[in-house]
Amino acid sequence: MATLRAARAWTRRQFLVRSTSTLAIASLAKPSISRAADRPRIAGGIQSGDVSDGSAVIWARADRPARMQAEVSTVESFRTIIASASRDALPDADFTAKLQLDDLPPGQDIFYRLRFDDIATGITGESRVGHFRTAPLAGRSISFVWSGDVAGQGWGIDISRGGYRSYRTMLANRPDFFIHSGDHIYADCTIPSEQTLPNGETWRNLVTEEKSEVAHTLAQFRGNYKYNHLDENFRAFHAEVPMFAQWDDHEVTNDWSPAGSYDEAGYEDDGTPRLVARARRAFFDFMPIRDISARQGRVYRKIAYGPLLDVFMIDMRSYRDATWNKGDDHRGWIFGAEQLAWLKRELAASRATWKVIAADLPIGLISLDAVALGDGPPDRREHEIADLLTSIKRAGVRNIVWLTADMHYTAAHYYDPNKAQFQEFEPFWEFVSGPLHAGTWGPGELDNTFGPVAMYRNGCSEAQGENLAPCFGLQFFGRVDIDGVSGVMTVTLKDVDNRDLWSVDILPQPQARPAVVAQHS
Repeated sequence: MATLRAARAWTRRQFLVRSTSTLAIASLAKPSISRAADRPRIAGGIQSGDVSDGSAVIWARADRPARMQAEVSTVESFRTIIASASRDALPDADFTAKLQLDDLPPGQDIFYRLRFDDIATGITGESRVGHFRTAPLAGRSISFVWSGDVAGQGWGIDISRGGYRSYRTMLANRPDFFIHSGDHIYADCTIPSEQTLPNGETWRNLVTEEKSEVAHTLAQFRGNYKYNHLDENFRAFHAEVPMFAQWDDHEVTNDWSPAGSYDEAGYEDDGTPRLVARARRAFFDFMPIRDISARQGRVYRKIAYGPLLDVFMIDMRSYRDATWNKGDDHRGWIFGAEQLAWLKRELAASRATWKVIAADLPIGLISLDAVALGDGPPDRREHEIADLLTSIKRAGVRNIVWLTADMHYTAAHYYDPNKAQFQEFEPFWEFVSGPLHAGTWGPGELDNTFGPVAMYRNGCSEAQGENLAPCFGLQFFGRVDIDGVSGVMTVTLKDVDNRDLWSVDILPQPQARPAVVAQHS
């Protein structure tokens, strides 16, 4: 991924038209075009991601070998250009291309214009415009959304039913950014042409060759991501809202762990199953993740979003023990030693008012695949959670909130040490919301190890059954608002029709114990 640095010299009225990138281009002049078919096209949508106060990543995919040309402006008319650069989109990356934008002005609307030029002929393609806003300065409010789980259980794009409707609803909320909590794809699930609904109606999917089989090849994994770009709501959302992307299991296969997920393709030289290596490659090809993470193949990272917020994107898949491995000492791991040390260190160093831990799994819902296995003192993977929570308390880190998806329903959990088997931590909130577009399940059972209390839950009822299709309205996302003056965080759980289901206001605390101002149903 190339780096594009925006010009730093600007006035109140206009920005100096220049770029300090070594990839900067002097002109975007367009040669004449004889036929529309000769023009390189943007294949799917455009995306931005990992936006902070002064940087961001932009992404697009071409339909052939081409050179992505980018122009960046603070005005939608592109009357002034603050930077321009190029990046080749080649077969090795399935014609995807990314640019990292640095030295952007904070608290500013940024517009980026992308097109692809044919490398051999120079013929220019169509242009598309995307938008994001850099992290605000002090005193400005923040709003963002989160969710996960897309195209699961065979529920793909049914155009007659509005496609991925949750993306349209989230866009109507005009968030500053979107945290995708994982399961961008279901590589282990096919998309059939039709599925029968409980009421006898038929769900009719758009279908592609790559989604007709469970993914094993690199092309099939990439095809899962390309499928999502067929949806117009998905494309419109990502052109306007930057994404902070993490992954969970279905980017590879159901309930995968590094030691236990492989197929007939075998292993890489370093021992990584080729199934996992291919899935990881496709993920980084298609996600707008910043340069250092992509180079290291590392999903976990911190994104600083102004003085009010640091977002800690964690990875509870890549370093875990095998689901079936209990170990002689009943200890397990979900973060791995290196990531756990990083998370404790970065949380302690954070000076942001709020520290959001964006997790791909909840920590108190009982599941053989997740953290909690049942009531009692910490066991297996819970030891790492206990270690983290104790470290947070001892370091005096305040105002931590956990956000996740994964469970295919929405819930608010308050973790209370007075109700816990393990009590060496300060109370905190965990919010669960999803799916964006997949089957819905009923609420799960909580484990009392860390004392979670379900303050709100919404999912399928017993009468509705499990794997309820998206058309029945139980698709969920969450919205977070942080007031720029008071610092109060408001978390609202919402559904696909944009109804506010439940919300809570949380005061930023100088002491460890968070205070609840109000809850609303």
